[in-house]
Amino acid sequence: MELYDALLTTRAMRRYRDDPVTDDEIERCLRAAQQAPSGGNLQPWQYLVVTDPERRARVGELYKSAYDRYERTLLAMTPRFRTPEDEASWRRTAEASRHLADHFGEAPALVLFLLPMIEWMPADDEGRMDIGPLYASVYPAVQNFMLAARELGIGTALTTVVRIRHDELRALLGIPRSMEVAAVVPMGRPTGSFGVAGRKPVAAVTHWDAFGNKRSV
Repeated sequence: MELYDALLTTRAMRRYRDDPVTDDEIERCLRAAQQAPSGGNLQPWQYLVVTDPERRARVGELYKSAYDRYERTLLAMTPRFRTPEDEASWRRTAEASRHLADHFGEAPALVLFLLPMIEWMPADDEGRMDIGPLYASVYPAVQNFMLAARELGIGTALTTVVRIRHDELRALLGIPRSMEVAAVVPMGRPTGSFGVAGRKPVAAVTHWDAFGNKRSV
């Protein structure tokens, strides 16, 4: 498919059919992820693919437990909506997220993106230098992975809430304590359709030359 169409329609897909995702498809997506840019070409990430049903189920239990806790906080902070349409959109997202939490371990494949837990702030005689977080060098790989899955008709969702149960997740999958889970991406054939998601207008969030300088729509 055309790249721009893929970019516009790679939205979070949280409901999956039972159809399998093959190892070849996963590896194709990983090859795309591996070509992502990273700071200094460091390529700090590693991948952990979980397809074993029992392990997926156990990861799913941890994810659900983490989401149960997160959801209580999320619902307590329900935003004030400008329009009924905004409220309906928010509630659809909340329902889809709840569905994913209840069925996370049933996704045909789970792909974890791992990062080393290292000091990432160089220093010189003038002091420490903030060059940005190491996460900036893994999320382009996550996006490449999800775009490649989109091209194959496979739905994905970038999730991080399971970090609430981070230590248990690492213990379950044998991840050393020197590494952290930057994201978990479930994969599956979506029950719904890909499409352009509702987003804020570009003009509403774009400033030109200095903050506050906006152009009219």
